[in-house]
Amino acid sequence: MTDKGWKFTGNERKYLDDVLKSGFGASESGTMNERLENLFADIHNKKFAITANSGTSTLHMALYSFGVGPGDEVLIPSLTVGMCGFAVWQSGATPIFVDVLPDTFLMDPKDLKKKISKNSKAIMPVHMYGNVCDMESIMEIANENNLYVVEDSAECFLGLDNKGRIAGTIGHVGSWSFEGSKHVTTSEGGIVLTDDEDIAIKMRQFGGVGFKNITAQSGKVRISRDNFQDPNWERHNIFAYNYRMPELCAAVGLAQCEHLEKFVELRVKMGQQYMETILDSELFSPQKTQDGFKNTYWTFAAKFLGDEFSIEWQEFRKKYIEFGGDGIYAAHQLVYNEPCFKNYYDSGNTPVAEDLQKRLMLFTTNQKDESERMIQINALEKTLKFFK
Repeated sequence: MTDKGWKFTGNERKYLDDVLKSGFGASESGTMNERLENLFADIHNKKFAITANSGTSTLHMALYSFGVGPGDEVLIPSLTVGMCGFAVWQSGATPIFVDVLPDTFLMDPKDLKKKISKNSKAIMPVHMYGNVCDMESIMEIANENNLYVVEDSAECFLGLDNKGRIAGTIGHVGSWSFEGSKHVTTSEGGIVLTDDEDIAIKMRQFGGVGFKNITAQSGKVRISRDNFQDPNWERHNIFAYNYRMPELCAAVGLAQCEHLEKFVELRVKMGQQYMETILDSELFSPQKTQDGFKNTYWTFAAKFLGDEFSIEWQEFRKKYIEFGGDGIYAAHQLVYNEPCFKNYYDSGNTPVAEDLQKRLMLFTTNQKDESERMIQINALEKTLKFFK
């Protein structure tokens, strides 16, 4: 039986015990949320980090901080997860769906530029599958049109562009998910980064139940006992949400992020081995990583070309599993094709994404060592040989 707890061999148990011993108060070294925020900000060389209970919440917080609301439009790729659209819907704005490039599977800057209107307020590029968007072009378009940018880096930890910039640190806000399948996890959770103090305060207050004494640097609200116990004390400046991350989750996240580079490199190694395996196969066109960029392979994504050889998507997947593979995931439905969106928003025109969504195969990269990686590689080699 596979050891599913291999990722939790650092300080996770110690930090969880510290939280319980503190009675969910702060230890001498601060709360776990504070420590996680400080570590994540330091890793990315950013001024402000704010934890939350999910990567969807962090996107909502970012859009709120930009002033996004009814009548506004937010440009997002159609080939992404539905939660990107949820954050726009929660803001009362309208998602405008942008097509993706056929080789990188990421937001197409040319289509983005065509779809900007007088109602555009923000852009949400998504670093899908661990691959980094063309942020140079996207930021140029954003600056020309006075638009905010929130980078969704949920699937891309420590990815790099050709200038050495970390994905999530280039736009006005970067957003990550700590959901269980990500490079590092808090079970459920998320975090945002920014250098803008005003944006940071707005995000923290919006996700922190609107407490007026929250600052860009801290989510603490019980700073003065005399104030907090005063019947005349006024607490809430704004209508807001409770998006705060529980201390137990933050404890796990802190321990995980202490080994972030290790977890990323394990994924990269697995992605590279998949790439080497399918490189000469006519059945696949793998996701392209631009020259000088670093893909951190939350999953290994490739366009399946089996229909050109009368091989069905499900047929290949079934055989791969028979040979011992973990399974092959499909891309999520395009956001506008999800049932909850169909009745509310126009589908837009994203033909490249329409074609890709049906063909993409996503291979797991969360193997702990070479022996587990070789199980997947051997299964893939046997499957390719079977259909040759």
